[in-house]
Amino acid sequence: METILSSPSLSPLFNPKPSSLKTLLPPSLQPNSKPLLITSSLKNHSIQSRKTSPPTPTNWVSFAQQGLAALALSLALNFCPILTDGNALASEFDVLNEGPPKESYVFDDAGVLSRVTKADIKNLMQELEYKKNFRINFITVRKLTSKADAFEYADQVLEKWYPSVEEGNNKGIVVLVTSQKEGAVTGGPAFVQAVGESILDATVSENLPVLATEEKYNEAIFSSAKRLVAAINGLPDPGGPKVNENKRESNFKTKEETDEKRGQFSLVVGGLLVIAFVVPMAQYYAYVSRK
Repeated sequence: METILSSPSLSPLFNPKPSSLKTLLPPSLQPNSKPLLITSSLKNHSIQSRKTSPPTPTNWVSFAQQGLAALALSLALNFCPILTDGNALASEFDVLNEGPPKESYVFDDAGVLSRVTKADIKNLMQELEYKKNFRINFITVRKLTSKADAFEYADQVLEKWYPSVEEGNNKGIVVLVTSQKEGAVTGGPAFVQAVGESILDATVSENLPVLATEEKYNEAIFSSAKRLVAAINGLPDPGGPKVNENKRESNFKTKEETDEKRGQFSLVVGGLLVIAFVVPMAQYYAYVSRK
């Protein structure tokens, strides 16, 4: 028996090798190893994707850095001015540095004047300068930060544009501040004498503030120009705008109305109290009397 079991011819039957199984089995029943290769390739791909994916910020320091960056960007957008072209870039300091306008008589820093108004003022001022040798410059600004009011700023502009008395003797400056709804008129000695104190005061107190309050900036500037030119030419004063005194109805009641309402309220409350006490007592008396 030992020789039979140890025979090499019978050992493949009892201890078959994988190669012998493949050869003995038909092709349809032979094991296929390709799915193992597919699963292994998928595992390798998933491992590689995990290795190449960017790490997510889990540290609080990274979140704090992102928040600070967003805050800095928002502050920069809020506080940095947006640049535009033309006179919109100008400010009260730019008006001082630019000097008097050469091709016109208007420095519209506030951007509230129309082309028609600028053209009308140019024609009016050119005629005045040609006939009377007086020049009036008109300035509009949104707000003032360097000076307390429009009068100080107008004097500053006059001194900056015309440093000497000879240069500014026959020059006039009209300033309109749109945010404060006020204006000022100043000029050299010859200009002030030609216009007169009364017209200067009337222009500052009527034309500029009244029309600026109604946001009629074009009319405020042009009516002031016509009034000043009429005074220099010795013509009758065209006058200023009429103040619209719109009386608003008060929401508060007068003393008489309050006393009247109070008396009526007292009567109503007193009647209700009488009813509240008398009716139950009358009902109780009727109930007792029946017994």
